[in-house]
Amino acid sequence: MKAIIPCAGRGERLRPLTFTNSKPLIPIANQPLVLYAIEAIKKVGIHEIGLVVGENARDLQQVLNRGEQYGVHISYIPQDQPLGIAHTIKVSKDFLGDSPFVMYLGDNILQEGLEAPIRKFQERKANAVLLLCKTDKPHLYGIAAIEHDRVVRLVEKPKTPPSNLAAIGIYFFDPSIHPIIDRLKPSKRGELEITDAIQGLIDSGARVEHHIVQGWWMDAGNPEDMIETNRLVLQDLQPQIDGTVSSDSDIRGNVVIGKGSRIEKSTIRGPVIIGKDCLIRESFVGSFTSIGSGSELMNCEVEYSVIMENCEIRNVQERIDYSILGRNVRITSSERRPRSYKLVLSDDSAAELR
Repeated sequence: MKAIIPCAGRGERLRPLTFTNSKPLIPIANQPLVLYAIEAIKKVGIHEIGLVVGENARDLQQVLNRGEQYGVHISYIPQDQPLGIAHTIKVSKDFLGDSPFVMYLGDNILQEGLEAPIRKFQERKANAVLLLCKTDKPHLYGIAAIEHDRVVRLVEKPKTPPSNLAAIGIYFFDPSIHPIIDRLKPSKRGELEITDAIQGLIDSGARVEHHIVQGWWMDAGNPEDMIETNRLVLQDLQPQIDGTVSSDSDIRGNVVIGKGSRIEKSTIRGPVIIGKDCLIRESFVGSFTSIGSGSELMNCEVEYSVIMENCEIRNVQERIDYSILGRNVRITSSERRPRSYKLVLSDDSAAELR
């Protein structure tokens, strides 16, 4: 069995972060987003993974290489334009061959893993198994209609939803999906829609089953969801302190401190993860915060935030809360007068000043 992970999207909902960061490489709890998909796939015994890539191919290759360090083998499949999720399968056809496969959208994180749905796929000899999650916003998703434990219809963003079960972007397929996709026509938005492909399977009499996700599922597709995903992942954090903590610092809860990091005269309230070679001095780091390697926090307060690598926060009086800082961001406060805000913000940035 093989796997494909679509990674060619431009990540427009995560701008400005994705102007300089490939979306699959944006960190959640200090780990690239795409690695959560790779780990879930490896855990069920699948080691041949195809990453469908676009303009971000070089960035992904530099970080992931061929996947040896993660115990998998990664192939890179070019997709010149992101023309729909079904198009991702189409361009992966040579890689997949006659193998059944799982398609796992690279911005998804699933708490429970893939063990239960892959077992259903194999034991029931299904042509497809869709992972579904209950939602109170069915108008935002592809919604499944279920009869006798089978999916009989899939409707994209319905005005009158047949259920509250949303397709979350993780699918198991056998090779019967390929001729269906070969016959697909582009939708009004010019894409090959996965909902149309699955409906084609259903109409052909294929066995299309479902698995309702237990536990949480997140699509880290916008800044707010990214912060929430970071919080959910940190809930399961196991404490580990490899750096140094001064005797006048206070560490409470589940906290990870990377090698070479120093905590001096500071308070850390977990769950918090701090990368390697960081300096936290005379500062407060509150719950659900991740701090990337090489960052320095001096005389400041941070909580419920994602701080990426090599950031500097110094002498900031107000607490930084519910925020995302990209790599190499510097936030400082001057003691000199006249005091003023001095900002350099890229397109689509947001700043709230008090």
